[in-house]
Parts: sequence; C-alpha cells; structure tokens
Amino acid sequence: MGSRVPEVIDALVALGAADPELDEVQVSDGPEVTDTSALDWLIVGFDGDPNGDFQAAQTVGGWTDFGTGREEQFQVMVAAVAQRGDTDVRAARMRAYEIGARVEAWLRADPSIGLGPGQVEAAIEASQLTQDQTQQGAQAVLLLTVAGRALT
Repeated sequence: MGSRVPEVIDALVALGAADPELDEVQVSDGPEVTDTSALDWLIVGFDGDPNGDFQAAQTVGGWTDFGTGREEQFQVMVAAVAQRGDTDVRAARMRAYEIGARVEAWLRADPSIGLGPGQVEAAIEASQLTQDQTQQGAQAVLLLTVAGRALT
C-alpha cells in the first residue's frame, strides 16, 4: 500500500529536531523507552495515552483519476508534553501550548512540510488538552492532530 504517512512523520520529527526554539525539548519519533530526565517532550506519532493503543496515524484514500494515482487523507498524532516538579498545572499547560505552537508555525510556514507543494498539504486540524497531578508533579499533554492530504 502506498502511503505518504511515513514521510510526513519523518518530516515532522526532522523539523522538531532542527528547531532552535525546542532545544530543551526531547523530540521523539513515537514513544521511547529512555532514561532521560527531560520534562518537556514533542512526540510525533503518539496519541498521548501511555495506557492506550499508541495510535500514530490514520488514513483514508480515494482515486484522483485512473492515470495519476490516488489522494490520501491522513491524520498524524503529535503530543506536546510538559511535566513539572511542582504542582503548578498552569505553568505545565502554558509550556505544552508553547511546544505545540512550534508545530503550528512549521505548518503555516510550509504546509508541504518540505515534501513538495502540490504533493502534501498539512495543518493542525484539532487539539485536545489533558492535565494531571502525578507523583512527579503537574503534567499537561496537548494532543495535536496534524491532518492533510497527499498524492501517492
């Protein structure tokens, strides 16, 4: 099955890793097992639920015409996670939105995310915020749905 989703995920991870405004953020391609003490994360291809089904992306498609292939509509999950060592949930929430704003900035600057105008077009379609007080302090998870279309 032809899909551009792997390329979209790779492009988002690369943009995160190269963004100087995310220097103190751990950028990850899916959930990682790591011993890092990072408090802030941008996880591309993760639904934000460590107890869930770890959904990374979904697609639907249809034919554009018989000669040129098909158009794929995709949704890629991206989680902006901010953790604190204290109970200041407002600070965690604000930080999660700062991290998420970087993703929005990339998509506004180049909706093709470097994969070619007319080939891929993406934007943030939806977001969902969860907040929690954990043993390690306040945590906010901003789940972004990066949605778009691509020619395959």
